[in-house]
Amino acid sequence: MKSKKSKKLGKILIILLIIGLLACYLFTIHIKNIYIKGNNLLSDQEIIELAGIEDYPRLFAISSSNIVSKIKVSPYVESVKITKNLLGRIDINIKEYNILLKNEIDNTIYLSSLEQLSNESNVVGIPTLINDVPEDILKAFLKKLNTIDKDVISKISEIEYSPNNYDKDLFLFYMNDGNYVYITTTRLNNISKYDEVLASLDGKKGILYLDSGNHFQVLN
Repeated sequence: MKSKKSKKLGKILIILLIIGLLACYLFTIHIKNIYIKGNNLLSDQEIIELAGIEDYPRLFAISSSNIVSKIKVSPYVESVKITKNLLGRIDINIKEYNILLKNEIDNTIYLSSLEQLSNESNVVGIPTLINDVPEDILKAFLKKLNTIDKDVISKISEIEYSPNNYDKDLFLFYMNDGNYVYITTTRLNNISKYDEVLASLDGKKGILYLDSGNHFQVLN
């Protein structure tokens, strides 16, 4: 009977010893590798500094939720996902807000979160707003623009607020290919058909009116 109890006690001690050694390992292991994906506006180093892991601290000394909270302080970051493994590797997957346009008047940018920031990123391939727009009209325009595919937005070079007596939310798009597009906020989804319309123009340049009907005026 004592022999069985001794064996059972021995197994328990071995298990406790293994658990203790594993706990010591987990407590002492440091971050060895940091892998970052999904970032375009923020550099890897900026994300590492935001996370507070630039000195490669102990892997489990800082919680994943804490790292997420620190990185999300950046207005560019929409969401963060953290994955750790027991070999000292940490994966940081970033989802950033899109930049919808840059404002030439005050050198700022507007994110898909609708937040306005100083233009420090020098991102190319986004439209430039070249004149002032009333705040309420601009906000509605940005919300609508945020629903348009990024590839379509990248075809727009400049945006001019161009209201008339009939439409207070009329805009003129200067396209990268030399065409012009008149469009209103309420009909902004029509710009998604730009490539389709372009294919039917046989290389002609002109003004596409998507604000009221879809017609094209050829320029000489």
